[in-house]
Amino acid sequence: MKTSLKAALLICLTLWAPFSHAERIKDLAAIAGVRNNQLLGYGLVVGLDGSGDQTTQTPFTVQSVVSMLQQLGVNLPQGGTQLQLKNVAAVMVTATLPPFAQPGQQLDITVSSMGNAKSLRGGTLLMTPLKGADGQVYGMAQGNVLVGGVGVQAGAGGGGSSLTVNHLSVGKISGGATVERAVATNLGEGNMIKLELNNADFATASRVVEAINDKYGAGIAYALDSRVIRVQAPSSSDQRVSFIGTLQDMQVNPAEQPAKVIMNARTGSVVMNRAVTLETCAISHGNLSVSVNADTQVSQPNPLSGGRTVVTQNPQVGIKQDAGKVMLVKGGASLADVVKALNAIGATPQDLLSILQAMKAAGSLRAELEII
Repeated sequence: MKTSLKAALLICLTLWAPFSHAERIKDLAAIAGVRNNQLLGYGLVVGLDGSGDQTTQTPFTVQSVVSMLQQLGVNLPQGGTQLQLKNVAAVMVTATLPPFAQPGQQLDITVSSMGNAKSLRGGTLLMTPLKGADGQVYGMAQGNVLVGGVGVQAGAGGGGSSLTVNHLSVGKISGGATVERAVATNLGEGNMIKLELNNADFATASRVVEAINDKYGAGIAYALDSRVIRVQAPSSSDQRVSFIGTLQDMQVNPAEQPAKVIMNARTGSVVMNRAVTLETCAISHGNLSVSVNADTQVSQPNPLSGGRTVVTQNPQVGIKQDAGKVMLVKGGASLADVVKALNAIGATPQDLLSILQAMKAAGSLRAELEII
């Protein structure tokens, strides 16, 4: 654990280097209206080698097959028909529609089993409409499913040994969907575009406005709030595209982010940015360990005595307390000093969670504490 803290210290010391480089506007902000849209569809994967849904437990798979066959002109007898489909699986198909996508463009899709299929390996997705949040169809998906894994089983009836590598119930189809409808955008409406900062910050918004006006003239850009910046753009679509491309490549020095500590209670990970400081405080750390052992003793009777063997347990309880340490951290300590102090008292990553929470409660930690 101490090795982990020392490695974290080296990383933090590297991050502590002075922040001097600028960032592109395209890394700090996005253009309003230029966004992805999620698509979703329900379909069937066929051609599986006996690894499909168990239809007695997934009736929706049978209903989907019956409905599809009726649309193809195949009418099954009413009642009394029990379909046993081992090579079919009901799946959900997801895709991301990029901005400015046009009909005919190919999209990658993800196919995920929603029943109890063992594997989608070797299956073929039948034509599946992909809908947006408004219920309109924006794409059609179909193709052979590629599963990045393998599963083997020894013994019949599922009672033998089995081995699975990676996840077999999710696959991908590269270029498996075709865009059928374009999403209308209002980019440049009224000869104005909006820049939306990824992280709302008044200082960063002011610096972006200043950089744009220095390059293109006063009044070209102005901030609406800490996140949105309005920029006057050319009226011609060709000139507007060139203007946005040049605008996004401009370099701006963003303002320093607020001091923040992110803690993951499940993994014990702690991440602090360079703005974290401390007020003067004293930190103590000590470990108390309790061990319980059972000493087994066996008593054997003498030969031909008619006695019996007796086994007794003698429990032993031991308490060990490691030497505690108290570390004084002076006010105004930097991130490097914080990590050095915690490493010096032998704190493990799990201990950091409790220590930082206690420091925040005492008012010594000058940072926002976020637990994920």
